[in-house]
Amino acid sequence: MRALITGGAGFIGSHLAEALLNQGHEVVVLDDLSTGRLENIRHLNHRPGFHCVIDTVTNEPVLARVMDGADVVFHLAAVVGVRLVMEKPIRTIETNINGTESVLRQASRRKTKVLVASTSEVYGKGLTLPFREDADLVLGPPSKLRWGYATSKLLDEFLALAYWKEQQLPAVVVRLFNSVGPRQSSRYGMVVPNFVRAALTDQSMIVHGDGSQTRSFTWVGDVVDAMMALVVEPAAVGQVFNIGNGAEISIRDLAYKVKALCGSSSKVTYKPYSQMFDQSFEDMPRRVPDIAKIQNLVGYQPKIHLDEIIKRTAGYWAEAAKSDPGDIAA
Repeated sequence: MRALITGGAGFIGSHLAEALLNQGHEVVVLDDLSTGRLENIRHLNHRPGFHCVIDTVTNEPVLARVMDGADVVFHLAAVVGVRLVMEKPIRTIETNINGTESVLRQASRRKTKVLVASTSEVYGKGLTLPFREDADLVLGPPSKLRWGYATSKLLDEFLALAYWKEQQLPAVVVRLFNSVGPRQSSRYGMVVPNFVRAALTDQSMIVHGDGSQTRSFTWVGDVVDAMMALVVEPAAVGQVFNIGNGAEISIRDLAYKVKALCGSSSKVTYKPYSQMFDQSFEDMPRRVPDIAKIQNLVGYQPKIHLDEIIKRTAGYWAEAAKSDPGDIAA
C-alpha cells in the first residue's frame, strides 16, 4: 500500500508514518513545517519506501503530484493547540477548511480513500456524556474564538461526508481525544507535555482555571493502530468514529499525578483563564468519548493507560534532555 500523510512531520503523523513503514508500506509525507518538525521524521529518512515533500496541502499542483499512485490519504494537516488557535484565528479557520477542501477535491478525482482527522472539540458544550458520534453538537458563540477551531473541523467533517454522498469518495472521519506521546510539543498548550516538562525540572505546574475540567488521554500508538484498522475496513467508509480512552481525570488531579509519578517537588499553581488568554476564550467542563462504535467495528481497545502514558512521556523528555539540556525547559 502507498499512503500519503498530510501533516506527516507532526506528532501523530510521524508515528503513523513509522508504523506504516514497519508494516512494509510506502509512505509519502507532505508537511509545511508550520507545526511539524523535521526532527520528528529524521529517523525515517533512510527507510526504504519513505518520501518527504515540504509544502502545503493548499498548493494543489504539488498535492496532486504526491497523491498520484496513493492508495489512501491520511489527512492530518491542521492548526493544532489551544494557544495557536487563540493567537491565529484566521490562520486556523483558513488552514483547516481550505486544506481539507483541497485534499478531498484531489482525492475525489482519483477516488482515493481518505481518512480525515477531526477533533473532540466538535462536541463543544454537550451535556450528554460520554460523547457519542450521533450526538447533537453544542458550540459556543463566534465571539469566543476557540469555537472557530471546532467549527472549522466540523465543516471538514461535513465536507468529507458530502464528498462520500455526492461523489462516492471513500472517506472516513475520526474524532481524536487528547492524544499523547513522544514528539508532542508543549509549545501550543498541550497539557501533558507541559506538566511533564515542568515536573522534571521542578518548575511550577500551571493549571488553568480551578482545574475541575476533565479530559481523557489516549496513547499515540493506540490512535495510530485505530486509524490503520479503519482505513482497511470497508464498513468504516462514510462514518464518523471517536478514537480515545474512556478514562476521565480532572486537570487538577492530572497535575498531582504527574508530579507524583515524576518524583517532582514542583508546586501546582492555578491561574484564571483571563491571565492566560483574552476574554474570547471559553473552555469546556468535560470531554470523554464513547468508544463503543469503533470497538464493535474493528475491535479497538486502548492498550496504554494514563499512568503508563505519563511515565513514557517523562522518559522521552528525560532522554531528550541528555542531548539538549535546554530542550526540556518548559
